[in-house]
Amino acid sequence: MLGPGEFDVVARPRTELAYRPDLGWRATPDGVPVCVHPFRVGMAPGAYASAGTPLPPLETDDAELAPPPEALVLPELLDDLSGWMVAHLRVADRDEMFSVVARLERQAGERFAPGEVVAVLRRVLSVELARS
Repeated sequence: MLGPGEFDVVARPRTELAYRPDLGWRATPDGVPVCVHPFRVGMAPGAYASAGTPLPPLETDDAELAPPPEALVLPELLDDLSGWMVAHLRVADRDEMFSVVARLERQAGERFAPGEVVAVLRRVLSVELARS
């Protein structure tokens, strides 16, 4: 795992920032590690690793790091599915959680193989439920 300052953060996934299995994370074409979901790492977009942008305070208000509207759009790529699920779970009220999970599974299953959807959903829930 990389720590703050060891990767750049961008506002959303882009094709040129694909997951690189050889590295174990997403990276720029130049190989700079990058996170495409600022709300997941709690950092605003910035060129922290590539340009030495100073790190923001890491204890910020959750409202500042709310998922942007584009994070709530079902992704085209399976690699982006977990970020989409996390975005929906982060904006859901606690009493909506079960219905949100059911909706995520149903909607994702319309685009991706059901087994893949369940595997991603399990990984996401293991982290998101632990943080709530």
